[in-house]
Amino acid sequence: MRTNKCSSLIAFVAALVAMTFSLPGRMPGQTTSAKSDSTSEKSATQWSVQIEQVDSGNLELAYSFQIAIYENLVDELKKAKQFSQVFRDGDLKASEVPNLLMLKTTVEKYTPGSETQRAVTTVSGATKLTVRSQVLTREGKVVLERTVNGNVRFFGSNLRATHNLARNIAKTLKESSWPDVTEPTATLSVQP
Repeated sequence: MRTNKCSSLIAFVAALVAMTFSLPGRMPGQTTSAKSDSTSEKSATQWSVQIEQVDSGNLELAYSFQIAIYENLVDELKKAKQFSQVFRDGDLKASEVPNLLMLKTTVEKYTPGSETQRAVTTVSGATKLTVRSQVLTREGKVVLERTVNGNVRFFGSNLRATHNLARNIAKTLKESSWPDVTEPTATLSVQP
């Protein structure tokens, strides 16, 4: 009877630890640091962004990973509320928006991991993604270019790396400065 209680307690603690590492975001009671740079936020919210399909580059990346990166990017950028509108690739409404930026994502490095290895040991089995994110104007002028990483090291599915990557890209974009829409280089024209 006593061994049943001990094994139940161990299973409960293991499940609690697993949930703690697999949940996104901050824990209850944690606070976020607030930035007081309202001019940067103001100029970014004057822009809209269109997310283009993820380019796998020369890598053998499963199509499910490409789609997962794309869908997570759409979700994370909408949650961040940094841009006035977030458009999907091919959305015809985007051509009517005057202040539109394009987000291109190219996968540069991919290390497939193993959920089983991560569950057994914490030192191997990590899934890692490295991408180059570019934000461009309609004319093709690069406004921002960064290399961003995403991974899953402990618990969670391999596709969890795509969520972490999208969250890191959204964070990078939020921390970046954007040209003011009144600047001559930022004047965009709709091309037929």
